[in-house]
Amino acid sequence: MTASTSEASGGADDGATARRESFKEIALRALSTAGRAVAQLASGLNTALLAALLLLRLALTAVTSVVGVGLLAAPASLRALHALAGRERARLARWGPEVVAPQPPPTRLRAALVDPTTHRELRWLLRHSTLGLLLGLLGVLLPISAVRDSAFPLYWTFMPENTTATSLGIGNAHTWPDALAVALLGVGWIAIILGLTPGMARLQSGPGRRLLAAGPDVDLSLRVAELTATRAAALDAHATELRRIERSLHDGAQNRLVSVAVLIGAARRMVARDPAGADELLERAQSAAEMALAELRTVARGILPPVLADRGLAGALSGLAADCAVPCRIDVDVPARCAASVEATAYFVVAEALTNIAKHSGAAHATITARGTGDRLVLRVEDDGRGGADAEGGSGLTGIRRRIAAHDGDLTLTSPPGGPTVLTADLPCGR
Repeated sequence: MTASTSEASGGADDGATARRESFKEIALRALSTAGRAVAQLASGLNTALLAALLLLRLALTAVTSVVGVGLLAAPASLRALHALAGRERARLARWGPEVVAPQPPPTRLRAALVDPTTHRELRWLLRHSTLGLLLGLLGVLLPISAVRDSAFPLYWTFMPENTTATSLGIGNAHTWPDALAVALLGVGWIAIILGLTPGMARLQSGPGRRLLAAGPDVDLSLRVAELTATRAAALDAHATELRRIERSLHDGAQNRLVSVAVLIGAARRMVARDPAGADELLERAQSAAEMALAELRTVARGILPPVLADRGLAGALSGLAADCAVPCRIDVDVPARCAASVEATAYFVVAEALTNIAKHSGAAHATITARGTGDRLVLRVEDDGRGGADAEGGSGLTGIRRRIAAHDGDLTLTSPPGGPTVLTADLPCGR
C-alpha cells in the first residue's frame, strides 16, 4: 500500500514538473515572439516615417504641377518612391520570406502614370505612412509604457508631488496602493504586448508583401526566374534524397551484406573440421541477411511507398496515422487519383509533419485532412500542442517546403505560442 502511494505521488510530481516545464517553454516562446514582433514594428516605423515625408513631398509635387514647377521634380520623387519601396522589400526579407521585386519601374512621369508597379507602390506608400506609422509608434511606445508603469513602485517616492503617475497621462499616486495600481497597469501593457504585437507586426507588413511583390501583370521574365528558383529547389531536394539513400545503403544494408559474405566464407572453411561452428556462422549470416533485407525494404519505402500504389492516398495516410505516437484522426475526401509524384509528396509531407508532432509538439491529439478540389490537392495537419514552430527553421520544414515547391505548390504554417499548430499544403493534382 505504501509503495503504491509513493508511486502515485511520484507520478503526480512528474506530471507537475512536466506541466511547469511546458508552461516555461510556452512563456519563453511568447516572450521571444513578442520581442521579435516589437523589433519588427520598430524597424517598420523607420520606413513609415520616410513614407510619410515622401507622401508629403509627392503631394506638394502634385500641387505645384498645376503651375508646371512640380513637373520638374516628378522624376526625382518617383526615384525616391522606388528606392523606398526597395528598402521596404529588403526590410521585409529580414523578417520573413523574400519579397520578389518586379522589373524596375519607370521614372518618367508619362510612363509612370500607366505603370501598374508604380500604382501599387503608391498604394503601399499611402497605407504604410498611415496605418504602418501608427502601428510602428504603438510598437515603440508599448514597451516604454510597460517598463515605466511596471517599475513605478521603485521610484514613485522620488517624484515631485502631484506628478502624473501613469504613462496614459492621468492619475496621481499618493500612497503605496496607488503605486501598486500603476504597476498593475504595467502588467496590462505587458499582456497587450504578448497578445497583440505579433498580429500588429503582420498587419504592418501585410501591405508591403502584397503590393510590393511582383504581381500577376509583370513581365514573363519574373515567372522564368521563379521557375528557375523552383527547379533549383527541386534539384536540391533530389540531391538531398540521393545522399540520404546512398547513406542508408552504405551504412546499413551494404555493411550487413559484407558481414554475410564474411560469415559464409568463414563457414565454408570450417564446414569440414567444425560442422557445429560452421552451422552457427551460417545462422548468424542468415540473421544478417534478414536484417539487410529489412533495411532495403525501409529504403525502398523511403523512395516510393508501395502502400500508395496498393491502397491509394487515403490508405497510405491512414497507415501513417495508425503508426503515429500521437492519437490521430484522419479525414480524406479525394475523389480521383493524383499523379504518383504528387501523392508521394503528400505522403512524405504528412509523414514529416507527424514526426515533428510526435517529437516536438507535446500534443495530445492530431488531425489530418485531405481534400481534392478540382485540380488541387489540399492537405491540412493540425495538432493541439504547445505551438511556436518556426516556418523558416528546421531541416524538416525546409525539406517539406522544397518538396512542395518542386510541384509549384504552396505551404502555410500557423503556430502561435500555446498552439494550435496548423500546416497547410496546396498542391496541383497533376493528373
